[in-house]
Amino acid sequence: MVNAGVVLQTNLADVKLFSRGKVRDLYEVDGKFVIVTTDRISAFDSILPDGIPSKGKVLTSLSEYWFRLTEDIIPNHLITTDVDSFPASLKKYEDILKGRSMLVKKTRRLDVECVVRGYLAGSGWREYKEKGSICGVKLPADMVEAQKLDEPIFTPATKADSGHDVNISQEELEETVGAKTANLLKKKSLEIYLKASGMAESKGVIISDTKMEFGFLCDELILIDELLTPDSSRFWPMADYKPGGPQKSFDKQFVRDYLEGIGWDKTPPAPPLPPEIVRKTSEKYLEAYERIVGKPL
Repeated sequence: MVNAGVVLQTNLADVKLFSRGKVRDLYEVDGKFVIVTTDRISAFDSILPDGIPSKGKVLTSLSEYWFRLTEDIIPNHLITTDVDSFPASLKKYEDILKGRSMLVKKTRRLDVECVVRGYLAGSGWREYKEKGSICGVKLPADMVEAQKLDEPIFTPATKADSGHDVNISQEELEETVGAKTANLLKKKSLEIYLKASGMAESKGVIISDTKMEFGFLCDELILIDELLTPDSSRFWPMADYKPGGPQKSFDKQFVRDYLEGIGWDKTPPAPPLPPEIVRKTSEKYLEAYERIVGKPL
C-alpha cells in the first residue's frame, strides 16, 4: 500500500512472496530474492500503525553503502539496487521498488544475531547492571550507561521473527552453529564494526552497537540482510556524547522514548504516532544517512 509517499506494505501480485517481516517484504524471483524495505517501523516487538517517510529508502541506500565498503572483509548477498537491472518481470513494479529494494543472492540464513557493542547501552546495559557482564563477557565494575568499552565485544543472540531476541554466550553460539562458524562470525563481525565505527567517527557519528546477519551461499559464509542502519544500530552524534545516561540518537530510540513517555504498556496494538514524532523520526533517519554518506539521499 502506498499512502502519501509512505509505503507500509507491498503487493507484487504475480511475484512469489517468501516472507513478510516487521519492516521488509521478501520476494523470490528467478532463484534470487528481492528485499523491499517498507516505511514500517517497529518498537518493543510491535509494528506501529504509522510509517516513517523515506525510512525504507534510507535503510536500503545505507545498507548498500556499507556493503560496498566492507566487501573486502567478507562477501555479501547484494547484487544490485538498480531496478533497471532487476528481472524483467519486475519492471511493472518499478515505482514501488525504486530506491527501496535490493536484488540479492538466495542464502541459507543462520538464525542468530551477531551483535557488536562498543558502548554500554540498551539490553547490554540492563544485563551489565544485573550480572556485571554481557553474554558471558565480564566487564569492569562501576561502569556507567553509555560508557565506551575498552574494546568492542561480540555478544550474539538468538534470532526471533517475533518476540525478543535472547542474548547467548559464545559457547552457546558454538553449540548452535559449530565452533568453526561461531569463531568466524565473531571475527568478521568485529572487523566490520571496527572499520565502520572508525569511518563514522571521522564524520561525527558514534556507532554504539550494531547487529548483523549472516548466511551460507553453498559452503561460503556471507553477510546478508541489512547493514549498519538506524534500525540495526545505535547512532549517536559525537558532539553531544556524554556518558552516564541515555544519549541523543539518529535511530528509532527517539520513537521508543516517546512510547515509554506516554506510558504505553508495550502490549499490542501499538498506539499511533503524532505527526510531529513521525516528522522528527524521518529527519533523524535522513540526517544519519547524510552525515555518514556525505550527501543528501
